[in-house]
Amino acid sequence: MTAITQAYALPASTRTDRARPHYSVMSAPHLNLFPIPGIPLINAGDNLAELVCTAAADAELAIETGDVIVIAQKLVSKAEGRVVSLQTVEPGDEAQRLAAETEKEPEVVQLILDQSRRILRHRPGVLIAEHKLGFVLANAGIDRSNVDADPDKVLLLPEDPDRSAVLLREAINSKLNVRIGIVIADSVGRAWRMGTTGMALGCAGVEALLNLRGHKDMFGRELQVSEHAVADSIASAAELLLGEADEAMPVVVVRGLDEGESTQDSTVLLRPEDEDMFR
Repeated sequence: MTAITQAYALPASTRTDRARPHYSVMSAPHLNLFPIPGIPLINAGDNLAELVCTAAADAELAIETGDVIVIAQKLVSKAEGRVVSLQTVEPGDEAQRLAAETEKEPEVVQLILDQSRRILRHRPGVLIAEHKLGFVLANAGIDRSNVDADPDKVLLLPEDPDRSAVLLREAINSKLNVRIGIVIADSVGRAWRMGTTGMALGCAGVEALLNLRGHKDMFGRELQVSEHAVADSIASAAELLLGEADEAMPVVVVRGLDEGESTQDSTVLLRPEDEDMFR
C-alpha cells in the first residue's frame, strides 16, 4: 500500500454489532481513512464508479467488503450535470427583493428559491433555506467554489443523493465483487456552532442512524433516547481529508466499520417538523 493511502487514522466511535457481535454496538477496534488520489476533474456524464475504481487501483488501494467510500457531493453533482450558468437564470420579483435584502446576486437567489421549499432566515450576506430534499442549509447548498473557472457557473445539489449513492454502490460492488457502503458528503454550517463540518446528503449500504435505546451504559443503566448519526459521523471524519480548498482529494475510503449491508438511506436523519423545537 502506498504511503498516501495510509495518511490518516483515528479511533472509531461508530459501528453496528451486526458483523462482529463480540464488539460494542458503537465501537470498532480501529478506524482507518485512506484518500484516493488521482481523481480527475469531473464532467457531466462521467462514470464515477469507474473513475473511483481506476484511481484506487492506480494507488494500490484495494477496496474491501465492509469499507465505506465517502464521495464529495461536488463530484456527484458534476457527473449528473448539475452545473448551471447564471447567465441562463431570469430572476423574478421575489428573487430581486431577497437579493437586495441579502446583498446577493439576484440570479443566485432565484436558483435558491427554485431549489427550496421555503426560506427560513435571511439577513445581509446570509440566506438559510429548507432545500426540496429536506436539508436546512445556507443558499440551498448552491456553491461556486471548486466548480469551474467560469465565475458564472454554480453547482446545485444532486436531485436524489440517496439514489445516486445506490447506483454508485451497485456499480462498484459489481465491478470489484465486494459489499461496500457509500456516503455522499457535503460540508455544512450549524446553527449554534462556528465553522462547517461534514454531513451525509445521501448514503447506501450504511446504517445512517443507529438506535441505541435499550442498550446499557458503562454502569448498566439502560439508554432511553440515544441515537447516533453514523452517516454524518463518517462524513465528518472523511471531511478532514476531503478538505475545503485545493486539496483535490474528493474520495476517501473509511475502513473498520464493517458496513455495506444496511437498507437505510439518509432520510432517516431528517428531524420531522413536528419534533423541531426551533423552526
